[in-house]
Amino acid sequence: YLDEFILIALAHFFAVASPGPDFAIVLKQSIQHGRRNALWTSFGVGLAILLHVGYCLLGVAVLLAQSPTVFMALKYLAGAYLAYIGFQALRSAKPAVNSGEEVPQTQSEESVWVAFRRGFLTNALNPKATLFFMSLFTLVISQTTPLLVQAGYGVYMAVATWVWFSFLSLVLSKPVVRGFFQKSGYWFDRGIGVILIALALRVVL
Repeated sequence: YLDEFILIALAHFFAVASPGPDFAIVLKQSIQHGRRNALWTSFGVGLAILLHVGYCLLGVAVLLAQSPTVFMALKYLAGAYLAYIGFQALRSAKPAVNSGEEVPQTQSEESVWVAFRRGFLTNALNPKATLFFMSLFTLVISQTTPLLVQAGYGVYMAVATWVWFSFLSLVLSKPVVRGFFQKSGYWFDRGIGVILIALALRVVL
């Protein structure tokens, strides 16, 4: 199954490296809340991969593919969640008022549960991820591949996703990077809010 695994690994790499809701939420957590929160968010994103793998192995992916109503409901739910986070970013960002001295805007750190939940729900509700795993398990992975091997593919993709976004978290949460964004914290928060709302519209439309 080496050839099949290499094909899956390449497809997964390009999918996880492409900018999307997962990247946006990890960037937001890294800059606004720091390394610890971003790492927990990354763990949530990685763990959500197992959810997609699980329903594909159980055959639920076939149900989603054959039920446009269910899939549309998932799309609207994902769009609503991303829009909610986006509006939160727009509403929470306020310009600092000070007398000449520039103070970096750093929001209070969220609990690890909230950070984990943000990452998990962002990936779990992402229709792009749903479509990717549906196509992967129906078109790329052979029907004759044992379920244990397919589960192994899923564990690899979950770990690889977690490692990738953890790496991004370590880079984006470096003091020099956070400092750069926090100098324009007001505009960064609003920029992230606009990006998340735009992603929400893209998901739905």
